[in-house]
Amino acid sequence: MDLPTVWFCVIALLWLGYLFLEGFDFGVGMLLPILGRREEERRVLINTIGPVWDGNEVWLIVAVGATFAAFPPWYAGLLSAAYLPLLLLLLVLIGRGVAFEYRGKVDTARWRRAWDIVIVLASWLAPMMVGLVLTATVFGLPIDVDGNRVGGPLVILTLVNVVGALAFWGFSLLHGALFLSLKTAGEVRERARRIGLQWGLPLLLPTVALVLAAQVGQGHAWTWIPIAVAGIVSVLAWWCLHRWREGQAFALQGIGLAAVVVALFGTLWPNVLPSTLDPTWSLSIEGAASSPYTLAVITWVAAFGTPAVMVYQGWTYWVFRKRIGTHHIPAVHAPS
Repeated sequence: MDLPTVWFCVIALLWLGYLFLEGFDFGVGMLLPILGRREEERRVLINTIGPVWDGNEVWLIVAVGATFAAFPPWYAGLLSAAYLPLLLLLLVLIGRGVAFEYRGKVDTARWRRAWDIVIVLASWLAPMMVGLVLTATVFGLPIDVDGNRVGGPLVILTLVNVVGALAFWGFSLLHGALFLSLKTAGEVRERARRIGLQWGLPLLLPTVALVLAAQVGQGHAWTWIPIAVAGIVSVLAWWCLHRWREGQAFALQGIGLAAVVVALFGTLWPNVLPSTLDPTWSLSIEGAASSPYTLAVITWVAAFGTPAVMVYQGWTYWVFRKRIGTHHIPAVHAPS
């Protein structure tokens, strides 16, 4: 396998890591007012992701940085065409991070309620922006022979891209419910499990529509395999959740996400950014790749840096692996 193809697979893997980790991260924020009916319960929800939410966002930075280093035309074409949703994504991620840090600084209900609103709004908007951008790179954008966007800043808002935004939104909501059913105890756990059972399969309908549209429009014979795997493990995840096996359900949800990512990037290959104006203007893996020397250098950097980051982040999740309940929440000690 040549280096451009290797880095195409690496970028797909980085997006998979981001979608999996930040997916439940967003889901917790989306479910904050639904599952957190008392202040102690809302603190439980926030504490489940408190040690890891900022580390999860690193995967987005690395994915975008790897695209810039390995495929500069892909980076330029996609980010210029998706400038507005990416700007909104950046703003809501900044606001969300500030809200997590500032929420407990003042002990008043009004203060906490204001930052809770920021967390919830950002958590609902961010996954839709991510889904919009990722779907655009799979189904293509109106780019000309030079890789420049044709049309206004809203050309990304096509029907299929909106479906992609809803797909990641629905997945994040379900993923967050499964994560909370695994990480919490008491009433919060029961409510999260109930949401997963009642709304799990309907929330995945936009994802089903997205992968089928990609397969019918530009898929290969072998990409039916990950699509079938995704469907099977989604049903198995629901069954495991029904049997109170939250860990297995969460793991199967991750396998289903991996299968969807393989199917979508598989339908995209051998391109990195199709052109909806003329297929011959599409950016291919070989045509958009950096020089062999650049790819060789970043391969060596990734070979040493990536395992270290993964070990550290895995250790963080291991340390904070226990369930959290309201009885673990200490008294508020912030100044009034």
